[in-house]
Amino acid sequence: MISKKMQDAMNEQIKYELESAYLYLSMAAYFHSLGLDGMAQWMRVQTQEEMVHAMKFFDHIKDRGGRVELLPLAQPKREWSSPLVAFQEAYKHEQFITSKINDLVKIAKEEPDNPANVLLHWFITEQVEEEASTSRVAQALERIGDSGQGLIMLDRELSTRTFTIPTKTETSQS
Repeated sequence: MISKKMQDAMNEQIKYELESAYLYLSMAAYFHSLGLDGMAQWMRVQTQEEMVHAMKFFDHIKDRGGRVELLPLAQPKREWSSPLVAFQEAYKHEQFITSKINDLVKIAKEEPDNPANVLLHWFITEQVEEEASTSRVAQALERIGDSGQGLIMLDRELSTRTFTIPTKTETSQS
């Protein structure tokens, strides 16, 4: 059985993961409006990954006899001054999510909650990848600067990102 404290914290995390999906979908719409369909594709894949993250917490709560409570979502930003600024904000957002995962780890240690620790170990590793991937794109955009050709090349490269539906093994807590 999941504790009330952990259940409430994970319900809050579901909210953060869904807000992440909503933010990245908004960024995808922004990139489409600029004709940067590769960057939009990258953000659409990111949106799908965030939905998987939310469902991992959803299923964890459910599987442990808890109650999932969906909380109101914040309205995402719709415009950025440049693709660089959008990816810099995505990186900052991933740092925020990492801090929230770290907060959950603290609760799991205090409880102690071994099943939550197993789940959160996956998220710790995932957040390293999430921060690295957004940072890499932001750094590439910084190097490109005002080069239209560089922007087109990066956009083309980002268009190759695809989403693969995780298998049951990949989405399980162990």
